[in-house]
Amino acid sequence: MTIAQHKVVTIHYKVVDVDSGTVIDSSEGGEPMTYLHGAQNIIPGLESALDGKQIGDEFDVTVAPEDAYGDYSEERIQTVPLEAFEGVEKVEPGMAFTADTEQGPVNLIVTEVTDEEVTVDANHPLAGKSLQFSVKVEAIRDASDEEVAHGHVHGPDGHHH
Repeated sequence: MTIAQHKVVTIHYKVVDVDSGTVIDSSEGGEPMTYLHGAQNIIPGLESALDGKQIGDEFDVTVAPEDAYGDYSEERIQTVPLEAFEGVEKVEPGMAFTADTEQGPVNLIVTEVTDEEVTVDANHPLAGKSLQFSVKVEAIRDASDEEVAHGHVHGPDGHHH
């Protein structure tokens, strides 16, 4: 069986920031990742590289920012009044928040705090980075009709929304 649309795929992986050589994430020593192929459950560049692969295939692929988490955009950084964080005891750099916007929820990271203002960054932490993936395909199966309809993998006992 080969990886294609509506297949449930299980992989072991390691992902490294190409520029720094830092390991960002790895399933090594842990559980492999399982996802529904073609449902945009993983970054596009990795999903494309997995197309047509079979159980036991091992490969490395470098994924450019535009096929991963997008380019870094200065426009996604903004300064807001400290009052916008009413109810938060102490706002500090590195804190993560979710803001409700007209386009839906947006994840923000606090980058700077003054007595009156807070600078937040809505870029994904991996935006602008090229990523090197080392992958081994562990399993492939047909997705159930319910998994296809829901757009994600369900566990062995099914899934309850």
